[in-house]
Amino acid sequence: MATAYAALRDRLLVCRAVGDHDPVPSDWTTVTRLEGHTLECVAASADAPERVFVGTFSDGLHRSTDGGDTFERLETGADFVSDAVMSLAVSPHDPDVVYAGTEPSRVYRSADGGDSWTHLEGIVDLPSAEEWYFPPRPHTHHVRWLEVDPFDPDRLYAGIEAGAFVYTEDGGETWHERPEGSRRDNHSLATHPDREGRIYAAAGDGYAESDDGGERWRQPERGLEHTYCWSVVPDPGDPDRVLVSSASGASRAHTAESAESYVYRKADGGPWERLEDRGLPTGEGVVRAVFDTLGRPGVVYAVTNRGLFVTDDFGDGWDRVGIEWNEEFAAQTPRGIVTLRS
Repeated sequence: MATAYAALRDRLLVCRAVGDHDPVPSDWTTVTRLEGHTLECVAASADAPERVFVGTFSDGLHRSTDGGDTFERLETGADFVSDAVMSLAVSPHDPDVVYAGTEPSRVYRSADGGDSWTHLEGIVDLPSAEEWYFPPRPHTHHVRWLEVDPFDPDRLYAGIEAGAFVYTEDGGETWHERPEGSRRDNHSLATHPDREGRIYAAAGDGYAESDDGGERWRQPERGLEHTYCWSVVPDPGDPDRVLVSSASGASRAHTAESAESYVYRKADGGPWERLEDRGLPTGEGVVRAVFDTLGRPGVVYAVTNRGLFVTDDFGDGWDRVGIEWNEEFAAQTPRGIVTLRS
């Protein structure tokens, strides 16, 4: 059975498939959780599907231990620099190991499923930190994305919004910043379990890829007409096929009233192909998509202000997941999505 956790701006949608239709479920039920909170991120692991984490902007970190039926606010207290939890990642090596990123930029690690946390120091001691800033709140900045390397549990990648791509090779003892060719405004990062060293980056200043664990980057953008990139996902069955959501700028990406966003796909060597008229709404009035995958070849879920959609052929055709999508949802900009198969 598939479950999708879609984080809208003010609530979490818990969408569960009815039955076990293959390859894509057709019947779903949906319940709302954490309504009234300002959500920023969501994370979970197929290795511990009952445990779900949600970060909020002003009310800290929330956790479910029953698959999204109920949530509790974790009392991180003085462990966290603030209640603004902007990014989360569950280690693919151990579901008890969880990382959280905050505003201002700090990274924390839990080794017990969120019960206690350790500050991984050193991020703001990097030389470029004094140049980091988030334009809507230029006095501060935050960790927008965290990604654990699927081949090395001590290797962690972080996107600072805005200012740098940073990484650690030793579990947070030391950090490296702004490697050659990396983007400065990374919104999301992805790795692939079948390609050691490969990292994908969707950033406000464009798209980039690395094949050596983030030490050097290339910027393949031929055919990518909109370069304010937000979400990126590779095909679980082919690390050389990639989907990215993008727009011409921040307001076109995030603001429903002025939105105009698109989805692009490329294979190895490019060029990028804009996907239109495939069943996934794009263009005027559509905010940038957020992607996730069940880990099955070709299967990707996408959420926008127009609904929740799924493809089983990596973007050739999309189907709407059968949940009610009302006008209130259509005015929102989704913050994250996690899909699990149990």
